Amino acid sequence: MKLSIEKVVYGGAGIASANGGKTVFVPFTLPGEQIEAKITEEYGNRQEATLARIESPSPDRIAPRCIHFGLCGGCQYQHASYTAQLQIKKEILQETLERAGLNELPPIETHAAEPWEYRNRIRLRAMAVEGKLRVGYLRRGSTEFLPIETCPISAPILLRAAEVFMSLAEDFPSWTRAVEEVEFFTSGDERKLQMTLLVRTPPIKGFAGFCEAMQQQLPELAGAGVQVIESVTRGRKSIRTQAGASWGAAGLQYTTGEETYWVSRGSFFQVNRSLLARLVELVTAGRSGEIAWDLYAGVGLFARVLAKQFDEVVAVEAAGGDLATNLRGSNARAVAATTVEFLRQAALERDRPDLIVMDPPRAGVGSEVCSLLSRIKAPEIVYVSCDPTTLGRDLRLMIDSGYRLNQLHLVDMFPQTFHQETVAVLGR
Repeated sequence: MKLSIEKVVYGGAGIASANGGKTVFVPFTLPGEQIEAKITEEYGNRQEATLARIESPSPDRIAPRCIHFGLCGGCQYQHASYTAQLQIKKEILQETLERAGLNELPPIETHAAEPWEYRNRIRLRAMAVEGKLRVGYLRRGSTEFLPIETCPISAPILLRAAEVFMSLAEDFPSWTRAVEEVEFFTSGDERKLQMTLLVRTPPIKGFAGFCEAMQQQLPELAGAGVQVIESVTRGRKSIRTQAGASWGAAGLQYTTGEETYWVSRGSFFQVNRSLLARLVELVTAGRSGEIAWDLYAGVGLFARVLAKQFDEVVAVEAAGGDLATNLRGSNARAVAATTVEFLRQAALERDRPDLIVMDPPRAGVGSEVCSLLSRIKAPEIVYVSCDPTTLGRDLRLMIDSGYRLNQLHLVDMFPQTFHQETVAVLGR
């Protein structure tokens, strides 16, 4: 089937119109390209296809840097120049928000940095292939294991750590055979590293010896821990674990901008080491007053900076162990609660801060939080989102309750992939 690619949509595929009013989704294509495609699946008016041949390539098409691109499920855009990637993401954000009913949008400002070697964390599957331990990801659209040799979006030390891990298979077979997944997390300067092994049945002994052997080859290794998998999804992604053995430091110091944070092994932290300081600046710069709330606060990435600019900062996080550590001694207070719990009480007490910062997970904040925010009526809200669809839904609710959308920033925290980070600034 011959097709003309019209645009790229969220998820990374190009789309084209086919006879009969059907929409065809073709991965690894770019706007304006003339292609031949093979239909693989059909759902009503939607067809999935694979790229068979490019008859007329886009001038934005480049050779991918990674040898696994197209097979690995991690990246979707390595065939596009970085300038083109940013334009695609900007257009997707604009269209997604307009589809949510937001027709009067401010100009979208784009922020980008190093598009390669930016990731400070990777989580790899581990499996024996032809009797040899290998690490890798899942094949695109599959639960099949794909061994990898390289991952050019990751900090080099993370791949070096994976190589050392595999090299110890013969000396520590009980541990390397038990591992189903291994996660490495590095400081931004690659001077310190944490390792987490995810296993179903941990060996009885030998973990300290295994870690010491790794540290001999990888001096940056500061600590390691075991997480015992209790339940998994179909794709072997662990969803519930219990802490097991531990060795060395329980986390690492992570410096970005002028702040240094304690990040425990396994705690959530933004993955882009190149653009993190810019994200913090966008959220916090030029804002001051008496009271600020940092909701879904994580380790206190924004609260630490806001505490220098506001008389009082309240940072809310359900799993807030690192948050309390990072706010100790400042005028910021850590609250161990969900955002909904905190806002319900705040609405009852008629509390009103000068600023609310929100950085929720992919699901967004939802209708109840938006309703509570409409009752609290903070004069300014900064919303950090990693999903344009849920962002559009939430912004629509907040605008309907009296807020106006003043600024939109596309922060490309995930180059080479379809994922994107947005900072939306609202006022009353």
